[in-house]
Formats: sequence, C-alpha cells, structure tokens
Amino acid sequence: MKTPSSLRTAAVARRLGVARVLSKAGLCSRTRAAEWVRAGRVGVNGRIVRDPEHPVVEGRDRVTVDGRPVEAAERVYLLLNKPRGLVTTVADERGRDTVYRCFDGAGLPWIAPVGRLDKASEGLLLFSNDPEWAARIADPDTGPDKTYHVQVDTIPDDALLAALCAGIDDGGEHLAAKSARSLRVGAKNAWLEIVLDEGRNRQIRRLLAAFDIGVLRLVRVGIGSLVLGDLGKGQWRLLHPEEVASLAAGKAGGGGVRRAPRRLPVTGSRPVRDQPG
Repeated sequence: MKTPSSLRTAAVARRLGVARVLSKAGLCSRTRAAEWVRAGRVGVNGRIVRDPEHPVVEGRDRVTVDGRPVEAAERVYLLLNKPRGLVTTVADERGRDTVYRCFDGAGLPWIAPVGRLDKASEGLLLFSNDPEWAARIADPDTGPDKTYHVQVDTIPDDALLAALCAGIDDGGEHLAAKSARSLRVGAKNAWLEIVLDEGRNRQIRRLLAAFDIGVLRLVRVGIGSLVLGDLGKGQWRLLHPEEVASLAAGKAGGGGVRRAPRRLPVTGSRPVRDQPG
C-alpha cells in the first residue's frame, strides 16, 4: 500500500511529452513547442531531443531551450473586449487582422485565447498562458456559463424564446440556449440575452438561423460572474486573483452574470474601430 508521501512523489513524477512540458510551463503553444523540438532547440538532461513526445519526468528531468533551463512563466490571466472584424487566432493564413493586434507593444508573455469568438462577433474574450486553467474554463462540463447580447432582425415572442431553449438538431449536434429573454424591442428588431452552458462552433448564429432569424450584432458580455463592464473596444485588463479563482470554480461556483463592478484600471489600451464582418 502506498503511503501519502509516495503518492505525492508519484504525482510529481508524471511522465509527459517534452512539448507538453513546455506548453504547461506557459512558454508557448504545444504546436510551437513541437516546432522547437524538431528544430533541435530543446534538450533533456543535456541531450538534444527531436521527438515532441520524448518522455520527461516532471520534477526530475532537466529541460532546456536554446541551452537555457526551462522555468514556468509567470501566469497571466486577462480579458479583452474583442472588436468586430478581428480573427481569434495567432496568425491567419489569409492575412486578416487578428486579436493579437490589440496587444501590440504591451510586452506580454505568450498568451492564448481561452475559447473563441468568430470574426463578426465581439465582446469578452479571455487569454492566459495557463493551459490547465484554460482547459477548465473551456470545458462544457466544468466551465462557467457564457452570456451574450444578440441583436436580431425580428420581434421575438414567448414561443420563440421557448423554442430557442428547447433547441434544434443541426448536423448531428443538438443546439440549445440555457436561457433566452428579450432585453429591448424596437420597431423592426430586438436585443436578446442568450445564455449558453456549452460552446459549439457558431452556436447562437446556427440556432437562430434555424428559425430564419438573422443576427445583426452578437456581443459576449459575461463568463460566469465576470462581466465585460465598461471596458472599451480593443482594450484589455488583467484579471484579479478572485476573478481567476471564480472562473476556475466554473459551474460549481454558482451564480450567473452579476452587475458590473466599479470601473477597474485598464492595463492595456489599444482602441480598435469595428471592421466589416
């Protein structure tokens, strides 16, 4: 029978592929880490390795990049008010502007988006160099609910709102809102608040299209208890420790979007005008 100390040793001595070790340290994505390994930039215990899956025992083996020991990067957690017209990717093969233009000159370490917003969508987008935290946020089983404000080209009634929550089958996927309510109604269009407890590709747009409803604007305004507030388009700020912990608690943390807190200091300010979506 293993003693508590031996169990702790076993937990520390996990075997992981060297590319995953670099990614977990918050230095880069696993794809980029694999490129570094294949390029001969990564060593394990003083020997260059070229297999991204080369096993490394955490806490025992010494990993280097360009001869320098790998140390975990300081963890960064931030939210961006993504403008419409930017692609959520590091680099776009079609040369389109990406969300990373909002961080130009900020001197941030490598960070990756936590989930995505499509080019035509806007609002709250998280970034971090903590892959385990990010995976928990993005997991539909553990992650917090996401709240969206959606302008549609119709006047909704109670039957439509109920139908959005009942959902539809689209290409083998069941798409449904956790909740849907009307916020504001105009002469020809309206704003809805739609809450999702999972994040399928273009889920809201596909769900509404099934009812022949067009989306005029789609803004993510909240993730769990975290709200976008009055952060300007193209601006970002670091999360407070309690916000990081609350998001990690996910559905277990309880509660949906709460009222916007007092204005928080913005640590990055790179206003970007909307672009055609």
